Amino acid sequence: MSYIPENALIVQSDRTILLEVHSPKAAVAREAIAPFTELIKSPEHIHTYRITPLSIWNARAAGLPIESIIQALHAHAKYPVPDAIVQEIDALGRRYGLTIIERSPDNINLQLRVADRPLAELLARNEQIAPLLKRLDPLTFQVDSAVRGLLKQALVAAGYPAQDLAGYITGDALAIEFKELTSAGIPFHLRDYQHQAAEAFYQAGHVQGGSGVIVLPCGAGKTIVGMAAMAAVKENTLILTTSLTSVRQWRRELLDKTNLPEDAIAEYSGEVKNTGPVTLSTYQILTYRPDKDADFPHFSLFQARSWGLIIYDEVHLLPAPVFRITAELQARRRLGLTATLIREDGREGDVFALIGPKRYDVPWRELEGQGFIATASCTEIRIPQNEAEQMEYALAPRRQQFRVAAENSRKLEVVKNLLQQEAGHRILIIGEFISQLETIAKLTGLSLITGKTPQSEREQLYQDFRSGKLGGLVLSRVGNFAIDLPDADVLIQVSGKYGSRQEEAQRLGRILRPKSDDRPARFYTLVSLRTCEEEFARHRQLFLTEQGYGYQIQIIC
Repeated sequence: MSYIPENALIVQSDRTILLEVHSPKAAVAREAIAPFTELIKSPEHIHTYRITPLSIWNARAAGLPIESIIQALHAHAKYPVPDAIVQEIDALGRRYGLTIIERSPDNINLQLRVADRPLAELLARNEQIAPLLKRLDPLTFQVDSAVRGLLKQALVAAGYPAQDLAGYITGDALAIEFKELTSAGIPFHLRDYQHQAAEAFYQAGHVQGGSGVIVLPCGAGKTIVGMAAMAAVKENTLILTTSLTSVRQWRRELLDKTNLPEDAIAEYSGEVKNTGPVTLSTYQILTYRPDKDADFPHFSLFQARSWGLIIYDEVHLLPAPVFRITAELQARRRLGLTATLIREDGREGDVFALIGPKRYDVPWRELEGQGFIATASCTEIRIPQNEAEQMEYALAPRRQQFRVAAENSRKLEVVKNLLQQEAGHRILIIGEFISQLETIAKLTGLSLITGKTPQSEREQLYQDFRSGKLGGLVLSRVGNFAIDLPDADVLIQVSGKYGSRQEEAQRLGRILRPKSDDRPARFYTLVSLRTCEEEFARHRQLFLTEQGYGYQIQIIC
């Protein structure tokens, strides 16, 4: 059995790949396998990757040949690659493209072309797929344009992802270009990775481009990538995001860095309902309905103009009703932006089918090493409860124990000590439970922002923080996403949403904007000792440890 000691990979028959970080060939091996694997964890010495159907299909959708995938493993493995892995990659890779969606000759309907008769028969008898098809010949089915998305979902679920070559409609034109100078007179240009991400999405207008997901760390400029995609497509654009704060942030960036006039950018929200060549809206307004049995009245926004591009900001949070309407929008270009494709509901397959494959991804620590995001250290502080709270926790029903642990009163003393320790820094305190945050705000004298804080007041407090008038803020879950506070460099997390990895990633992202003086960011998580909070904290940290961040643990006696 051959053995190449200087190589960095150990490929295992359970589809996992171990990368020896300290190998001299580690960097080139990591680059070789990144397009077709998923990173599972990356502690100090051995990183673990996994080959999955979605990871192989993403690679195939990006144009990576099966032979190149297999060759990359052979070239960088210490030991021979197991035959079963080669066969699995070959089988999974060949499944992509066995079904092709394309325009029918009449250019009115679509058709599904299948590679062979056995697969055609299999799909024709599938309970989810069969109702969407009308047979034309042994290998071809007619497909109504309205069910293009539903068919793609069903094919992914069946294990035969479609190569969608049906193309896109042309939306109304949008004259958009980047400025050479921002509104403040500062030179502006796309970073190389932002340019590459936009190119990977658009693919020069080819039908195989124009839909997909860009994965970049918080603070790395996903909004800029979205704007670069708009500049490539040059058609009316609908931008959907998580909050009104994010809507206003997109508007500021568009006015600051592009030639779009103010009247070309409209807002469709709970406050105003306008549309324009570029329209900004939120998932919340789109998913509003008077009662659970009513229709979604604001879904009409998707047909309000001839959109050529729809941008889904924070696509990992896309709510189920928006997935449903997205299934009907397959004729429009679709771009998803996210820091992590992890979905706690497990609907990564729906993102692949309905938004598109992952088109571009950069590891967090790689951008940190290049200075595009701040260096960060993570510390978990474990704090015992007092005797009365220990007893309350022990006697509480299980579903209430998490809140009892999260609201440990001894966390307040730790918050005070951290504020003294980090005096002079720009500090965010963030948590899950409003009563706890109200107590902290009263104790520290810092302003509190929750979902009930009026938008005008929020914007003023954010502006006061940006200007340096405020040195800190206390935030509820509204602080998880899309707040533009580039100078924040310390975050204290007093409680979180159970074991949410995506929330952990988003919260660290609040402090990752690079600082003018290159100071590092510090992320503190407060956890109650000997409670379920410890277990949830371990799960929350998974994403960050996968990205290579280490956690220092302090235990308070």
